[in-house]
Amino acid sequence: MTVRLALVGLGKIARDQHIPAIAKTPGIELVAIASRNAALEGVAHFDSLDALLGSDVAVDAVALCTPPQVRRAQAALALSAGKHVLLEKPPGATVAELTPLVAAAAAGGHTLFATWHSRFAPAVEPARAFLAGRTLRAVTIEWKEDVRVWHPGQSWIWEPGGLGVFDPGINALSILTRILPHPVFVTGAELAFPSNCAAPIAAEIDFADAGGLPVRAELDFLQTGPQTWDIRVETDAGLLTLSSGGARLSLDGAPLVEAPEAEYAGIYKHFVELIGSGASDVDLAPLQLVADAFLLGRRREVAAFVE
Repeated sequence: MTVRLALVGLGKIARDQHIPAIAKTPGIELVAIASRNAALEGVAHFDSLDALLGSDVAVDAVALCTPPQVRRAQAALALSAGKHVLLEKPPGATVAELTPLVAAAAAGGHTLFATWHSRFAPAVEPARAFLAGRTLRAVTIEWKEDVRVWHPGQSWIWEPGGLGVFDPGINALSILTRILPHPVFVTGAELAFPSNCAAPIAAEIDFADAGGLPVRAELDFLQTGPQTWDIRVETDAGLLTLSSGGARLSLDGAPLVEAPEAEYAGIYKHFVELIGSGASDVDLAPLQLVADAFLLGRRREVAAFVE
């Protein structure tokens, strides 16, 4: 059976990633769009999720590509209407708001999938397998990109719940929590807030695991020129480096994995499989680390952000 999917929100990420991935994925078909500001030629369009769910267009699942501040209410509405739900990352504006959604999905027999697209990058699982049998000495994360390129005109990212630099930074944390053999926790952080924003534009965070493994993350939303999405792990077998957001893997500079990006194709393949098996997949570890960075982080004010 083909899953009939509706996209809720038709912004940059939906157009650049979701729509092409859906078109390439067997077992799922885009049948509707719910968006106040945009439409897609040839696809049924509605101004809101409420209007979509009240229509006669048959939909089995919804993918929520709206800002995180509004996803909880939308997911609850879709689940109550008997739909499977895919949540773009981050899955919500807070950690606790996801728990009732997990319970609602289980009670109704529906799939809830909190996606972490970077976990589907080609180097992630090979890195996880490599690290499983190694002694780890230190981890360094550099995740630095240009907000004006990746989020032009998206003011929601600077509002409470928008996460600021943690919107891309959580991608690194989603990889980190997937590849390391043991869970990590935040031990300290410094967050730089523009004077006109409610979310940070840069951050430095320290983590550790129960064995004392030091992990350091440096996040920056103002890097121009080449963008940096790297994770380096010092091990007893050498320096393992995931670069280009997880597309490449090397050991002491020697390439181990290099493959084209196919993260969203992996997401939708997994979503179809989850629906077929009646399962859900909601891992909140990356979002919990961000929340803890806000709890422990020292805040400093920096220059106002100008688009």
